Amino acid sequence: MGDKIWLPFPVLLLAALSPVLLPGAAGFTPSLDSDFTFTLPAGQKECFYQPMPLKASLEIEYQVLDGAGLDIDFHLASPEGKTLVFEQRKSDGVHTVETEVGDYMFCFDNTFSTISEKVIFFELILDNMGEQAQEQEDWKKYITGTDMLDMKLEDILDPIIKIASDVQIRLHLGIHQQHQVQTKQKWAHTNSA
Repeated sequence: MGDKIWLPFPVLLLAALSPVLLPGAAGFTPSLDSDFTFTLPAGQKECFYQPMPLKASLEIEYQVLDGAGLDIDFHLASPEGKTLVFEQRKSDGVHTVETEVGDYMFCFDNTFSTISEKVIFFELILDNMGEQAQEQEDWKKYITGTDMLDMKLEDILDPIIKIASDVQIRLHLGIHQQHQVQTKQKWAHTNSA
């Protein structure tokens, strides 16, 4: 319960500080931009950890979406535990830091509230990630020749024109059939009179 689990970049780890909250962890899918919405119960605090390389950019944007007062305490700490940002009772915020190597911690604190839970949205934007960003593009070097999908506008337009032509033919056929039915009904009506 109190153990910290560290996942490789750029997976975030949700570490519950209270045993009443999640005893496990929830991770994000690898991406340079991630967002998450969660409910923070009254009297609780949730912390997240993000591993970062040297001289990258970590931007955290958050907003309280629901809950009395629409406010939360926010804390961002460096890998050494130094407080970089500490805000009290804010409804939103945007913070950007140039990083050093290590795990950054950011916490949303609702311990001041005894009754109201808060719904919090936050987004992480990770820039200048160096090798990690390059690794996400490495798949392209393994695709060669016929593996690449080369499509020209003509290749797309030809089937669209054929479909449009078929639709037009069916429309005319439908109008013609409808006219024949109406004509037969008209003849049937006049012959019965």
